[in-house]
Amino acid sequence: MTSLALESVFAEPYELKVDFVQRRNKTECDLLFIREGIDIDPLTASGVGAVDVAAFALRLCAWSMNRPRTRNVQLLDEPFKHLKGIEDNRRVLKMVNELSKQLKIQVIMVSDERIPREDIIESSQRVFEVTKRRGISKVKVL
Repeated sequence: MTSLALESVFAEPYELKVDFVQRRNKTECDLLFIREGIDIDPLTASGVGAVDVAAFALRLCAWSMNRPRTRNVQLLDEPFKHLKGIEDNRRVLKMVNELSKQLKIQVIMVSDERIPREDIIESSQRVFEVTKRRGISKVKVL
């Protein structure tokens, strides 16, 4: 699922590689990105936006394997804050929407506007705009 999520957002996507290795008499898991057959450390050698997308997909994978499952709601605070570019941000909204439908999960996401507001409204079931003036928050449904 993670490689597919990366593929749906980026023109030149990474693949996710999972290596289980023995260290200190314990099994540990190394997560790597692969591009053109080369292993890449996601945290130091890739764009952080790719890490954001992979982390979101891994979170959904972990949730989907839970038995019994917890509530089908994911509450996310700016999960793609490092993702750059209007097109990548449009594709990530489309990917979130599609995964939400396929997994029958509700995604409640706090986000700043990295794409035109119209795109956010179009790709969401409901959008709330929260503003704060003189210490008082105001919520408006768009």
